[in-house]
Amino acid sequence: MPTVLRILGYRFFFYSNEGNEPPHIHIEKGEARGEYWLVPIRAAYMEGFSASETRKVALIMEQYRDYFKQKWDEYFG
Repeated sequence: MPTVLRILGYRFFFYSNEGNEPPHIHIEKGEARGEYWLVPIRAAYMEGFSASETRKVALIMEQYRDYFKQKWDEYFG
């Protein structure tokens, strides 16, 4: 499972067997887990994150969306 970014205690990654799905990124911090679709950008689920953490993740997603999409395309071709 390639890690794409670590920032503010969050880990953004994808699983290596998900290339047949639409581009998305998984997020984890401690016991909290989430997933964001990249096109269009929206949360698929966010479990265990506080409201403020969910807002932080949303801001990170906006800031790094193109980077995440680039990494997805590089990995899955």
